[in-house]
Amino acid sequence: MSESEGQTVNRRKNLIAWVSLGVSLVALGLKYAAWSVSGSIALKSDALETVINVAAAIGGLWAIHLAERPADHNHTYGHYKAEYLSAIIESAMVLVTALLIARESYEGFVHPQNVGAPWFGLALNGAATAINLAWGLTMLRIGRRIRSPALVAGGQHVLSDVWTGFGLVAGLALIPLTGWHWLDPAIAALIALNVLRVGWEMLRQSVSGLMDEAPDSVTLARLNDVIAEKAVGALEAHDIRIREVGAITFIEFHLVVPGTMTVAVVHDICDRIEAGLRNALGRCVINIHVEPEHKAKNSGIVLAHATRCY
Repeated sequence: MSESEGQTVNRRKNLIAWVSLGVSLVALGLKYAAWSVSGSIALKSDALETVINVAAAIGGLWAIHLAERPADHNHTYGHYKAEYLSAIIESAMVLVTALLIARESYEGFVHPQNVGAPWFGLALNGAATAINLAWGLTMLRIGRRIRSPALVAGGQHVLSDVWTGFGLVAGLALIPLTGWHWLDPAIAALIALNVLRVGWEMLRQSVSGLMDEAPDSVTLARLNDVIAEKAVGALEAHDIRIREVGAITFIEFHLVVPGTMTVAVVHDICDRIEAGLRNALGRCVINIHVEPEHKAKNSGIVLAHATRCY
């Protein structure tokens, strides 16, 4: 990915983050109105979760702005991991929200109350849920395409709100039909469990990114295929390491070449490999350590097509 393409991606991420904040504020307004007209504990719980969406959108804006900053003498690898920090903070807020909702559910069981004007409240909440569904799917799709942890975490959080909204509408619609007012705190309890599940999954994914967890097997296979195809003339590639930090892939490995090979030829091989990796994996920071043939380990990628005649 070229520098101009990288700037385009950054502008897109900023735009999405700003729109996400606007969408969260609209959804919060609708859900607050739904709770106000009904007094439903479940609708209040749903509004509480949306407050976290607003806070998360603000945090995502900060993280994306920080991640765009170039490398400096204190951060020689750049600031890309700021997006993971944002995702972890958002995960923590989601977990706290689950506890707050659980407390509201408990209070509802201890001090039950009738739910007023449920149909109007459900209509307002349903409108907010429809908005969140469209936007959550958009965030998740774009976040995965441009490999933005902050946008992916935000999309997952918004979609968790959507599934909550569907269950909430279905459950609360039964109250005026059945007279079972205990459904209100019961639904709030289910919302708390769902929010807890989503928060834990978001936290796990974010910590994996900070801990430099290796990418999926498809990415690893693509990496090996590119090296095997582009390293014509070399003998072996071993000690291959790869990690993904947001939209950047860091790759390093040892490349074994014949001892008689000239520096110019080795340089051409390395350029060819780097170009192939960037074409296959996008934005990459690549470090290739060249070694003579007596350093071969007969492991990693053994290049059968290599030749020792230079």
